[in-house]
Amino acid sequence: MREHDFDFDLPDSYPTSDRRRGRRRFDDDEPRPTRRGRLTEEARGLLAQARADAMETDALPEGADRWSTWGDGDLGPEPRPEWLITEAAAVDHELGPVKTGKEADVFLLRRSLPGAGRATLLAAKRYRSNEHRMFHRDAGYLEGRRLRKSREMRAVATRTTFGRNLIAEQWAIAEFAALCRLWTVGVPVPYPVQRTGTELLLEFLGDPDGAAAPRLAQLRPVGPQLRELWYQLVEALRAMASMGLAHGDLSAYNLLVHDNRLMLIDLPQVVDIVANPRGPEFLARDVRNITSWFAAKGLPVELANAEALIGELLAEAGMG
Repeated sequence: MREHDFDFDLPDSYPTSDRRRGRRRFDDDEPRPTRRGRLTEEARGLLAQARADAMETDALPEGADRWSTWGDGDLGPEPRPEWLITEAAAVDHELGPVKTGKEADVFLLRRSLPGAGRATLLAAKRYRSNEHRMFHRDAGYLEGRRLRKSREMRAVATRTTFGRNLIAEQWAIAEFAALCRLWTVGVPVPYPVQRTGTELLLEFLGDPDGAAAPRLAQLRPVGPQLRELWYQLVEALRAMASMGLAHGDLSAYNLLVHDNRLMLIDLPQVVDIVANPRGPEFLARDVRNITSWFAAKGLPVELANAEALIGELLAEAGMG
C-alpha cells in the first residue's frame, strides 16, 4: 500500500516532536503522477479483444461474479500501486457489504488473477438506483458545477428519473476526480482504482482478512495519540485548502484510522472554496464539526481553536 506524505508544514506553534516529518519527494528521473484517467481508443480496443478472447476460451472461474472491469471507465492516477491488478483475465469476487448509506453502499470485492496466485481487496462504492437515492443536500454542493446540455440541466432541476440518475453519476465523477487529485499530491485518501458509471473501485483500507479500518468515531484516542491524529488532520486540511478545496461534510464518521494514519473518505461533495459561493461556509462547518469532536475527547483548548484554524485554511486558499 502507498505511503501518503505531505509537502506542507504545520505552524511553528506546533511542537516539533508532534509534527509529521515524512514527505513525498521525486527524483529527477522518477515519473511524476499524472491525471490521465482513460485508455486510448487503440488500447481500449486491445483490452476489449483480450477480454473477449478470455471469455471465449474460458468460462468464468467458479466462484467469480464477473470479469474484471478494468479499462471500462476512468482509471486511477499514475504511478499506480504495485498491488493493483490490471490484467484483462482477472476476475472479481463479491464478498459482502461493508457499509450502507443514504446515497451509496460499499461492498468488499476481491480481484484476482486465476492461476497466478495474485489477489487484492477493493472497496466497491455504488451509488444507489434512482428510486432509492436521497441526495437531500445536493443543491448547495452542486453550485459551481455545470452540465453542458440544457436537457440535462432541466432534468436535474426537476429531479426526474433521468435527472436523478445524472446526479448520481455527477456525484461519482466528482468523488473520483477529487480522489485522483488528492491522492496524487499525497493527501491521505484511498487510492482511486477506477470509475465505471456510478461504481467506484477504491483501495480497501483494512486488514487482509477483510476487516475494515475503524472510523475515528469508533475510537477513544487519548493523550499523544489524540494529538497525533489532530496534527495529521490539520496537515490534510491545509493540503486541501492549498488546492482550494474543502471536504464539505467532514466528521469523525468519514475519517478512518488505518495503520495509525488518519484517512479521509466519502468525498462526493468536495467543495471548491473559491468557485462555490458557499465554499467558505462549508469549510467553516467542517472545521467546527471536527474540532468539537476532538475537544470533547480532551484535545487542549489551545489546539482545538476552530476559528483560528478556519482563518488559517482560508488564508491557505488565498481568501484570507
